[in-house]
Amino acid sequence: MQERPRVTTEQQEPSGRASDASDGKHALRADCRNCFGLCCVALPFTASADFAVDKAAGTPCHNLQRDFGCGIHSRLRESGYPGCTTYDCFGAGQRVSQHTYAGRDWRQEPDTARQMFEVFARQRQLHELLWYLADALDRPAAGAVHPELRAARDRIDSLTLAPAERLADVDPAEHRAQVNPLLLRTSELVRAQVPGRKRRRRGADLAGARLRGAGLRGADLRGAYLIAADLRAADLRTADLLGADFRNADLAGADLTDSLFLTQAQVNAARGDADTRLPEALARPGHW
Repeated sequence: MQERPRVTTEQQEPSGRASDASDGKHALRADCRNCFGLCCVALPFTASADFAVDKAAGTPCHNLQRDFGCGIHSRLRESGYPGCTTYDCFGAGQRVSQHTYAGRDWRQEPDTARQMFEVFARQRQLHELLWYLADALDRPAAGAVHPELRAARDRIDSLTLAPAERLADVDPAEHRAQVNPLLLRTSELVRAQVPGRKRRRRGADLAGARLRGAGLRGADLRGAYLIAADLRAADLRTADLLGADFRNADLAGADLTDSLFLTQAQVNAARGDADTRLPEALARPGHW
């Protein structure tokens, strides 16, 4: 029997309500054992360095098993599927599978498949926003905007529990536009606590940059391109990393403690080692 899929990092706990203060970000971790392999079906991929073959959206990956496990999970990278090891749904997969569709999968009810995949795509974006809001609410320095952050979190969390028909019509971009100013304000307040001058490299092209040992504490690296950058032993504490592209970046020995808005997918896409320091809510990827 094939092993059910696991997330590509440490074993994650099942997700509860995203707004449960006792769980915080941990409630937004992927729990593949309670998902219908949605990312393996709904998402397209193109033959490249990340995927061995082409696959159209809505078509099951040929490695997907009848129990929704992955037939090559333990050797994805060696088999030409490193892209699968970097993906993270922020817990949207199990929310759609077990709550929105109450355990009724797309094989049992094929007429729901198209809608389920559309709902999954929207749910994943909403869960990503919940991750950022949870991060912001963990920051005492951003206390001035906590009431607005809580209101936004509760509004989006309620939406993730809506029926499929409602979720299929949701425009995540609209909610992102409402949340982004709050996240920007959070970033400003938190980084202002860091003494000294902070680097402002928002959206900068730093692909392949030599930043070994760089002092980037409190830096604004939002949306920066850090593809294959040398960040060994860099200090990235309290840096704003929302949307930064860390594909193949070398984070060996880097300190990302308390970095702002860092996600598991960003960490999974990078290279690191046992000395890389990560925020508590993130797991060390198995391929490091």
